[in-house]
Amino acid sequence: MGKVVAVLAAATLAALSATAAHAQQKLVVAGYGGSFEDIMRQEIFPAFGKQHGVELEYVAGNSTNTVARLQAQKSNQQVDVAIIDDGPMYQAIALGFCAPIQGLPKDDLYKTALYKDDKAVALGIVATGIMYNKKVFEEKKWAPPTSWDDLKDPKYKQLLVIPPLNNTYGLHALVQYAREGGGSEKNVDAGFKTFKDKVGPNVLVYEPSPGKMTELFSSGQAVIGVWGSGRAKAFADTGFPVGFVYPREGAYALLSSVCPIAKDKPNPAAQAFINYLMTPEVQTKLGSSYGYGPVNKKAQAKDNPNVPMPIGERAAKLIVLDWDTVNQNRDDWNKRWTREIER
Repeated sequence: MGKVVAVLAAATLAALSATAAHAQQKLVVAGYGGSFEDIMRQEIFPAFGKQHGVELEYVAGNSTNTVARLQAQKSNQQVDVAIIDDGPMYQAIALGFCAPIQGLPKDDLYKTALYKDDKAVALGIVATGIMYNKKVFEEKKWAPPTSWDDLKDPKYKQLLVIPPLNNTYGLHALVQYAREGGGSEKNVDAGFKTFKDKVGPNVLVYEPSPGKMTELFSSGQAVIGVWGSGRAKAFADTGFPVGFVYPREGAYALLSSVCPIAKDKPNPAAQAFINYLMTPEVQTKLGSSYGYGPVNKKAQAKDNPNVPMPIGERAAKLIVLDWDTVNQNRDDWNKRWTREIER
């Protein structure tokens, strides 16, 4: 009899442990692909997962893809935490997808990182500037680029790569050329004209994928492009001879941002994960591994020998878009871009 009881007890324990394992909480994080995804999976997720007993799942996509996913799933949100650029983040908040963040260490964070009603918070500061292949420039005896105007130089014909308009880097370039032509976010006609007549002829491809962008540079098909300091730094860390320039007219600020997704039954681990991303340790890691300018004042911000980081005075001088105007017009601009630029 004792043997039967022991066997039953063992079976019950096994069933309970299997149920516990099956019931292990899952946290679904949507964010950027490429090198950012690698860093999240390898350097950020493991410690948090172990500490909180959660299994983390990552859904990769650019910011507009992630917002589209949230819209498609709004009756049954699968994502718990979204990491997206500041512009699309304002859209996500306006559409009601973001819940307030609880427990933010606001005194430790730069004010630029904070969003109204704590519906999101910046994860890191990125500068949009000009990336180029230092080795090719040296071989051709070309001076390094210094200005947004340099992208119009005919010597770069079919050697320039810029992300499309539904990507923040491409949007920054359009607004810059609009401003240069006397316009602004409120009137981008001059930006479209410059792309059509002067920049477009040099463009090999309008490439949204980070992986494809690095492939085009690695294969020598592209030698100059518009990209972010974080992406450029991650690329430089692979050993590629990356040069990165803050143009003299100004580089643009991109705030990589994060929010917990509003749900009837929110995942409690979502709040904990966002606060974990704000810690000085994780902020330091995102700076050293990915090249973000930290948003936590206590993080150790070190400059990089290959790609100047958006920290200190450089961060303070970055140009910030009028996102209210941009988001009101972005769909129309995207259609116009497809019609006039990427035909």
